Amino acid sequence: MRLGHIGLNVSEIERSVRFYTEVLGFTLRNLSEEPGRKFALLGDDQKNLVTLWQQSEGSFSPRLPGLHHLAFEVDSVDSIKGYEEKLRANGVPFIYDGMVAHTEGGDSGGIFFEDPDGIRLEIYALLGVGCHAHTATEGKACGFF
Repeated sequence: MRLGHIGLNVSEIERSVRFYTEVLGFTLRNLSEEPGRKFALLGDDQKNLVTLWQQSEGSFSPRLPGLHHLAFEVDSVDSIKGYEEKLRANGVPFIYDGMVAHTEGGDSGGIFFEDPDGIRLEIYALLGVGCHAHTATEGKACGFF
């Protein structure tokens, strides 16, 4: 079994599509703007990776059971830095200031931030974070946020 795609409830489909396409670089593969049935399929040139469903109000709550965060893997720390720059230029809220190692002293890690509905997201690389400046989490792992 493999992960197929992630479905996220959003409060404003247009705002979320702009964020995931213009800021994160996903391709819009399909869009329904039918009242009461608004959704968007996002991915790359081969498959859907994220589906956005406009069927919620308010913002994401980390206090309820469900999604903790959604993580996207990139090939290098330089890619993480490129995304970080673009996210900051767009005023995206960050959970930590800068890169965070997955474990204290570890070499994998990334940046943690929120989408327009407050859904927690991560962009990470498997190698290279340990040799770059990064934020300490004062714990065993970055996951307790």
